[in-house]
Amino acid sequence: MVEPGFALAVFAGLCLLLAALLWPERGLLPRWLQFARLSERVRLEDALKHVFACRQEQQACTVDSLAGHLAVPSGEAAALLTRLARMGLLRMEPDGPALTAEGARSAVRIVRIHRLWERYLADRTGVPPAKWHDQAERMEHALSTEQADALDARLGRPAWDPHGDPIPDASGSMPPAPGIGLPAATPGRAVEIVHMEDEPPQIYDALLADGLVLGGRLEIVERSDEGVRVRAGGRDWTIDPVAARNVNVRELGPDAPVEAPTATLRDARPGERVRVVDISRACQGPQRRRLLDLGVVKGAEIVPELVSAAGDPVAYSIQGALVALRSQQAAWIRVDRNGAGARPEVA
Repeated sequence: MVEPGFALAVFAGLCLLLAALLWPERGLLPRWLQFARLSERVRLEDALKHVFACRQEQQACTVDSLAGHLAVPSGEAAALLTRLARMGLLRMEPDGPALTAEGARSAVRIVRIHRLWERYLADRTGVPPAKWHDQAERMEHALSTEQADALDARLGRPAWDPHGDPIPDASGSMPPAPGIGLPAATPGRAVEIVHMEDEPPQIYDALLADGLVLGGRLEIVERSDEGVRVRAGGRDWTIDPVAARNVNVRELGPDAPVEAPTATLRDARPGERVRVVDISRACQGPQRRRLLDLGVVKGAEIVPELVSAAGDPVAYSIQGALVALRSQQAAWIRVDRNGAGARPEVA
């Protein structure tokens, strides 16, 4: 015979288990269903954005291209396109899927949120450039249109994201990407980088590692089947054809110079007095504001004073204060080593 206390305990345990599974909004089952619905919406929105991007870049959009972009089987990619067509967001044409007017509006909304969030990460946080895209990929599905409008106003309604891509306005209007592709630039001319595509991230990371930044200047040495040979900062190197397609540039006048090689604060020797030329465009957001707040402005004199036992950080005399800077921070500060000279010896 079952003890009443034991039966009551079993019944209470079953009630708690059912509550944990089925409790509205907070139960495991409602949460799982909500996650499943969210995952489906994310896949649909990512598919919508892929079709939009292919049309914008005049590239072929196929079931296989979508499957590769989303890393899903071809059957699932085909089902996503079918679902979008049934929702009235997409239609099939002889050259592949194309967005309806409603589908284009939805895709532009996603692109707008993505680029606004990247602008926010660049200007207001210390997140490194290589991580902007991945974080924006998540937030583009989480922010509502109203939240995106509020973020836009908070940022001062920026026209461009930190990669040089235009940000659509609230009405969905979006100007074309600026400049020409790097492979089309004229050999012998100086160019200014106006756009760097952040997909795929491996190529974007390699471009950053090569020292390319938005607003930076290059001299086009030559073009060949191996890529585009460029010169900047006292060195020559070749950007391969695939990576070169991810860079847009603006050709400068025939006599426009490429910036001459400039030393950085990291090159200065202890006791050497140098003068600030500018801060690299690669330094953005809070890092840039901190340097400016410390007095690292054009014309300011800086003297390396103390080097730590490990060689990093180094203490610098800036505007009468002793400030420790890491090697990477010092590398962002371009200086003139000839205009200030060495610190005078004390008699």
